[in-house]
Amino acid sequence: MEIEIRLFATLKDRAQSDRIRVALPADPTTVAALLDAVGADYPALAPALRSALVAVNRAFAGSETPVGSTDEVAIFPPVSGGSVPDQPAAEPARPTYFAVTDATLDIEAIHARLTGPEIGAVVSFTGFVRGRTQRDGLPSETVHLDYEAYGAMAEEKMAQIAREIWARWPEVRGVALVQRIGRLGVGENTTFVACAGAHRDIGVFEAARYGIDRLKEIVPVWKKEVGADRSVWIEGHYRPTMEDN
Repeated sequence: MEIEIRLFATLKDRAQSDRIRVALPADPTTVAALLDAVGADYPALAPALRSALVAVNRAFAGSETPVGSTDEVAIFPPVSGGSVPDQPAAEPARPTYFAVTDATLDIEAIHARLTGPEIGAVVSFTGFVRGRTQRDGLPSETVHLDYEAYGAMAEEKMAQIAREIWARWPEVRGVALVQRIGRLGVGENTTFVACAGAHRDIGVFEAARYGIDRLKEIVPVWKKEVGADRSVWIEGHYRPTMEDN
């Protein structure tokens, strides 16, 4: 069988393409066998496969996860740091807003999606592009960032984060998670997370912090730091497991 594989960030650069194809003798096969075939057919990718993550049908996959010819497969580095989830009919409304977008953020409009007669507090986090990074291995000054995302999987993981927030903080109502993509200059906002509830003391601060931390762990988004003399893809250290699905 032949499988098409989507590539992102450093793997895309190594292959000089965002898609590759490999042929395998068995259908289905496993992720481990698939990676062996990729390394053999595309030597430039082999060094990166040791730390790469694999998604099958937009879910994180392990080495023994089966892969068939009709599956959607993606390989990508650890992330650098939509639809509405199912809700029991008896529960109060839990408004959500998930987006992976190249558009400028309208924060007031997002807040408006989360507010209502029962909402008395909205806590939010906004990330921006820094001009000076001062970290080993990165340009000393950033000209701009290039953000890339596995869009369909990213919005599904945002919905998962909302469900996790509601499980931990049941009184949190609205949840918004937004990631911008494309080229973003110094001072532009990049990421936005907001949680809404009746009062400030029912977990909205903690939930918003959890939301941005979790987004950096499991939402497949990567950024390239572009300086005057070089550019570097930023990879995270968290390695999702099957329990992160």
